[in-house]
Amino acid sequence: MAKLVSKTYGEALFDLASENGTLSTIIEEVNVVKEAIDGNPDLLKLLSHPKINKEEKISVIENIFKGRVSDSLVGFLVIIVQKDRYNDLNGIFEYFIAKVREYKNIGVASVTSAVELTEEQKKQIEQKLLQTTKYSQFELTYYVDKTLIGGLVIRIGDRVVDSSIKTKLQLLAKDLRNATV
Repeated sequence: MAKLVSKTYGEALFDLASENGTLSTIIEEVNVVKEAIDGNPDLLKLLSHPKINKEEKISVIENIFKGRVSDSLVGFLVIIVQKDRYNDLNGIFEYFIAKVREYKNIGVASVTSAVELTEEQKKQIEQKLLQTTKYSQFELTYYVDKTLIGGLVIRIGDRVVDSSIKTKLQLLAKDLRNATV
């Protein structure tokens, strides 16, 4: 049910931003609102409190965000409060951000290596990913995991390319265990 709510409202926000030609602006504002909510858990507690009426909750939303984000996003947040969907807000924003990335053909990948990569190596990885995927741009996150010994593990969505020495050693050990002499 939560996924359906996130999809429905996320699509509505995407359609609103697309029709107004404000996708770039709205995605920045969504990130600002998301940070504000993540950084202030008391705001969600206030919005979910049963003894505070909707008018007061709407007033709080307007006081916090009016003038800081566009009127269309404030209006969207007001609708979320009116429909009691504030607990789904994070999912709605995640869906919206993913939809914008898909629309703009932006891929999201995580790269894990055994050592810190140089800027040149990062550029080479990004270029290789751009050549081998349908995406025109990438948002890359880099991690270091010394247990990999060497090589890389690249995750794009649910796809994983694992060229780490750790995995190769594990596969070799498995093959040796299964080998008959």
